[in-house]
Amino acid sequence: MQHIDAWINVLRKRYDANPQHFRSERMCFLDHLFAQQWRFNFKDFKDSEPDQNGLGRRLPGGAWNYYAGTIPSFCQSNKVWGTDIDDIYAPVNYSDTHWIAMWISIPKRHIVVFDSICSNEQRAQYSLEPFTYERPTNIPAARAGDCGVFTLKYIEFKSSGMLDDLTISSLE
Repeated sequence: MQHIDAWINVLRKRYDANPQHFRSERMCFLDHLFAQQWRFNFKDFKDSEPDQNGLGRRLPGGAWNYYAGTIPSFCQSNKVWGTDIDDIYAPVNYSDTHWIAMWISIPKRHIVVFDSICSNEQRAQYSLEPFTYERPTNIPAARAGDCGVFTLKYIEFKSSGMLDDLTISSLE
């Protein structure tokens, strides 16, 4: 998992140094720990009481630091999700056996899941409300053990605006 986070850190540093090479200046990259923390604490978040606008639910411990852009300490953006950040890119690990990538569009309230073994629908059966959810089916299949590389390349291509050029040859 450290290799996945290392590449996410490379993308963070590239973005910090050259935001013009990316789709937007209103985006951020999350490490796998955020997604893991969110998955484990989603029930508590869902069960917490929203405010009168349906917002104000309790974030999992440590989530505020991501939300406010204060971590990682070596590459703080100090940008707040929904105010300064529109797009979030994150790798997600399942049971230490499989990686997928997520692109979250805050203004569109839409999540796109990139899964290199998209035939396994069981992995997609999670409640993502109030967001809509999309799982593209034209994803090149990964060879066994390559899902982490595919996840990282998806995040890199999508965040830099090159997703239309995504083919199996560009990932290999």
